[in-house]
Amino acid sequence: MLDSFAHRYLHELDAVMREVVNSRLREAEAEAPDFATLLRYPLGWADEYNQPFSHRTGKRIRPLLLLLCAEASGGDWRQALPAAAAVELLHNFSLIHDDIQDDSPTRHGRPTVWKIWGRANAINAGDALFALAYSALEGLADSGIEPQTVLRAWRIFNRTNLELTRGQHLDMGFEHRPTVTTDEYLSMIRGKSAALVSACAEIGALIGSQNEDTALHFGSYGLNLGLAFQIRDDILGIWGDPKVTGKSAATDILSRKKSLPVLYGLQHSERLAALYQQEKFEGDDVLEAVTILSSVGALEFTQQHEARHYSAALEALERAEPVSTAAKALVTLTESLFQRQA
Repeated sequence: MLDSFAHRYLHELDAVMREVVNSRLREAEAEAPDFATLLRYPLGWADEYNQPFSHRTGKRIRPLLLLLCAEASGGDWRQALPAAAAVELLHNFSLIHDDIQDDSPTRHGRPTVWKIWGRANAINAGDALFALAYSALEGLADSGIEPQTVLRAWRIFNRTNLELTRGQHLDMGFEHRPTVTTDEYLSMIRGKSAALVSACAEIGALIGSQNEDTALHFGSYGLNLGLAFQIRDDILGIWGDPKVTGKSAATDILSRKKSLPVLYGLQHSERLAALYQQEKFEGDDVLEAVTILSSVGALEFTQQHEARHYSAALEALERAEPVSTAAKALVTLTESLFQRQA
């Protein structure tokens, strides 16, 4: 069922995104064709030489969620396409800048934008996608939606942009702090990871229902879904199967990422804290770190947090009273994200 919605939505979404990007780039491309390449490359439309790229980068989960919430709240999902395009463009802007700030050399199995074109060009390309996200959102005014609803969607979008940067600021700061509490970490992922998921659900439902109370229930659903999604990433980053995740075992340990289970472990094991104070891991240090985390109950602690937010997401979705087969698709999406192994 979910696949049928994705097939129906994502083809139209891609067309809207391409129209937004290509229409704004026509004049600029004549003078600076490489500028257009920098924008099409991270979206999965072109390779570094501006030749067509045949594989979509990313799963487009955020715009899919937005369109499902628009339909599940009783509206026409096509009216929400400009907003869905906007959140996907915004998400890609954040990824370009994240890769620069994290020194990440690859994204979706390809070199990152900064790795090919340099940091300055990558920053500029991210800024351009940020601007294009707002260009896409302008399309709501031509979608037959009431002006006050369009204005409300803009407010949610603006608020979310600030939350994304707040979360990223905290995340970068945590890298240089010897101690971070689990509550501080949850506040960080609330901004960096969950805020955009929440905005997708709230904006989609606002467009679909034209009702702010209904949209707030969907927003609460999205917020808890986003938190559970990130916590699942934390679990997979340590205990995930490399054959499924496509990453080496315990990647979060190797990178010394202060994820939720690691923070819990550091609070409950002096030996783990000593390992993390070393200049680098040697020999069996990574295996020992994972063993310590398991012995102090870090996995169970993290799974409990994940399950709590998963349950809260489903409760909020029930309060929103979704309708049609899109409601069942939302439940399927939620379950698939909770149970995923990659």
